Amino acid sequence: MERRLAAIVCADVAGYSRMMGADEAGTHATFKAHRSAIYPIILNHGGRLVKNTGDGFLLEFPSIVGAIEAAVAMQMVMAERNEHLPADRAMQFRMGIHMGDVMADEDEVFGDDVNIAVRLESVAAPGGVAVSGKACHEAGKRLSVTFVDAGPYRFKNIEEPIHVWTWQPGGVDSPARKAASEISATNLPAQYRTAIVGVLPFTNLSESADEYFSDGLTEDLIHALSLQSFYRVLSRNSTFSFKGKNVSTRLIAREIDATYLIQGSVRRAANKIRVTADLIAPETGEQLWTGRFDRDMGDLFAMQDELTTSLSAAIAAEIYRAEASAPPRSSSNDISAWDRFLKGLSYYYLHTKADYETSISLFKEAIALDPTLSIARAYLATIQIQGIQFGWIKSTRELWDSAMCLAESSVRLDPRSSFAFQILAYLHAVEGHYEASMDAAKRAVGLNPYDMGARGVLGFCHLMSGEHRQAIELFTMAAQQGNNDPRYQWAAVNAFSHYLLGQYDASLSWAREELYVNPNHLQALAIRAAALAQLGRTAEAKSAAEVLLSNYPNLTVDRYLRNFHWKSAADIAHYRDGLVKAGIPFSRLTVVDSAPKLAADS
Repeated sequence: MERRLAAIVCADVAGYSRMMGADEAGTHATFKAHRSAIYPIILNHGGRLVKNTGDGFLLEFPSIVGAIEAAVAMQMVMAERNEHLPADRAMQFRMGIHMGDVMADEDEVFGDDVNIAVRLESVAAPGGVAVSGKACHEAGKRLSVTFVDAGPYRFKNIEEPIHVWTWQPGGVDSPARKAASEISATNLPAQYRTAIVGVLPFTNLSESADEYFSDGLTEDLIHALSLQSFYRVLSRNSTFSFKGKNVSTRLIAREIDATYLIQGSVRRAANKIRVTADLIAPETGEQLWTGRFDRDMGDLFAMQDELTTSLSAAIAAEIYRAEASAPPRSSSNDISAWDRFLKGLSYYYLHTKADYETSISLFKEAIALDPTLSIARAYLATIQIQGIQFGWIKSTRELWDSAMCLAESSVRLDPRSSFAFQILAYLHAVEGHYEASMDAAKRAVGLNPYDMGARGVLGFCHLMSGEHRQAIELFTMAAQQGNNDPRYQWAAVNAFSHYLLGQYDASLSWAREELYVNPNHLQALAIRAAALAQLGRTAEAKSAAEVLLSNYPNLTVDRYLRNFHWKSAADIAHYRDGLVKAGIPFSRLTVVDSAPKLAADS
């Protein structure tokens, strides 16, 4: 069970039982609508929904300032929504906030500090917020609203009295209301300004009887995308309210506070299904990506799952690219860790040696600014190892140890990140820790079954263990559905598995595929030379070896294979044989001067 420091917000609806007694269905529908309206505020302040209760919810935030400002902003939104309702239908939340050490287990949180937040909720005025003295003191002067000292309170089952500070919304034009209404994604603490993605209901272009399929595909895509840790995805409730309405994407995005919108359509003809999807930057109207997927009906659920996987793999990679090239959202000139990370990501996508070096520096800056930024650690580990594979960075023991340290700390900081477990699995596999690599890779797949990177890394673990047919199956799946993500080089590893199965023509094709993207890729140049030699194409093999040695003049077979920790000795011998046949020197001979040394004149 994990322990961590967190800010907890507990909310319920004042007079909920009375309202349910008067109009059960109407009250429930109103409550759900309000909850959907305030959900983007929770996301924008870095919060997460721990659980819904019958008449409220429990939230967790990494920052007490974020928690308090989110609570105030939610109450402001609720006050505005209630202005348009009759008095007997107005719904007011009471919110309690505390911070402290909590126990986390299966996405829920427990402990005395959670109980204190629950107790504080009971003393908050309808439409107001009650904060513990500890939390209020920690937030200090960073708050944009004023709290009133309500004195100490004694609560049931809480030993020590809790000092309470309260806030209530003022008039429409009060400074408090104005300050809270100005809270937006542009002036949040920098570490919370991640992209927010909304998936609009896919339009059914077939008969009304097929509506269930388009809705189901939308819901599955929301779930698949939400398993990524790089951005946030709005719930079904936030976007399905626009179903069937002719509203511009720009207005929808502003209503739900989305950075990107995904829209699409589903058309069925006989036993064929065609799905189209678009990724849109709603503020500019720019279409960032569009895709079309045609499938045979067959097993309906299997086909829907395969479509979801293809869509999420393509869209997730495009959101990474869009964020890497997006201008900073910060309204200040302060350099934040997230800004540095995104800047590093933009250079990473340029895919040249000089840009890689710049990217490494920026990722290191991001980590220095925020040592808890897990994704920056995972990317830094990835780019260091890729730099070695491309021949751009010298392989040293210190560099490999640094990458492993970064991967391990990334997993500790974000144990729900599939990507963090992927790089950890990869490094364990390269080091020859076969069991540990399999465990980490399977954990990555379990955290996000739709992530083709996780599937491909599991394939790499099979490659290192000598299980090449399983590896090829996973590599091919990853290459087909996630081939535009520069974090992975499926072509290069596919070339290795085909070579080790004796399928040299296929190995050569995959090596060439990798070299189209990176003509200096060390591993691809080497496997190409070996495959040509095994095919008996001696002149071409010699030419390929010369290209390899012109890029890496100090390369020898002996030195090169020292870093290969394949489980099968036969695989190592097989690869060594191809490299030697291609004409790559096995080792460098040291010339020793055998002439006798003459004594110096005395």
